[in-house]
Amino acid sequence: MSLFEGFRFRTITSPIHRLDPRGKFFYVCVMFVVAILFSELIPLLALFFIQIPIIIVAKVQRQWAKSMRGALYLAIFIFGTNLLTRYFFSGYTITPLDFEYSAAMTLRFVVLIQSFSIFFLTTSPDHLGLALEQSHFPYQFCFAFTTAVRFVPVLADEAKTIMDAQKARGLELEKGNFMKRVKNYIPILIPLIVGAIRRSLELAEAMESRAWGAVEKRTNLYVLKIEGRDLILISFSIALLVTAISVKVLTVYFGYTIPTITSLLPINL
Repeated sequence: MSLFEGFRFRTITSPIHRLDPRGKFFYVCVMFVVAILFSELIPLLALFFIQIPIIIVAKVQRQWAKSMRGALYLAIFIFGTNLLTRYFFSGYTITPLDFEYSAAMTLRFVVLIQSFSIFFLTTSPDHLGLALEQSHFPYQFCFAFTTAVRFVPVLADEAKTIMDAQKARGLELEKGNFMKRVKNYIPILIPLIVGAIRRSLELAEAMESRAWGAVEKRTNLYVLKIEGRDLILISFSIALLVTAISVKVLTVYFGYTIPTITSLLPINL
């Protein structure tokens, strides 16, 4: 459950926290597009290290590290799947390029987790909902989205509590074959689903008692404004996107190639 630590907002005073959610969301979308554009390891390494200073400035290194540790199992699965696929489709042989490609696909997943983790760690759900409203999204959609964001860490904590309680009763989650482990998680999923339904009913009753939706035109106490620091982030995101597209065009239409780590090694593997 440590993966969800990277999606839990932390109330910390930092320049990244004070940025407008719309600018940060645009940055996340750009990182998503750029990561999808490339399947080479070197550009993805650059995307990974570009975000490290942002994490340090935001003071969320510990939570980011927990989310990366939680994503380790998925990363290993992605690496193994890509390596096996290339092994079977290349005539049952594995080359250093196969390892590099598998590492690149794994790093692409890590970069996406990293960028979304920065966004959710530094963006309050209230400000996120307000940003969506000011972007002229329907309020019902904004409320549903922010509620779902709030529920993710709550359900993660509840799942951890249920797992600890079931382990105390003698349930062994990590023993047996794959199917046995899947069956072992049934006593975890059932109370988790029941608890989620109970919470949703309580939320619906609370909304109804407060006359939710009775007023069509709502007002807000705060109004978000795009400031100079937000324009810097947006400009950086646009420059990154333009650079990535230019490099991709050069490789596709003009025959340029992005060097691989294997080709840069002094030893011919």
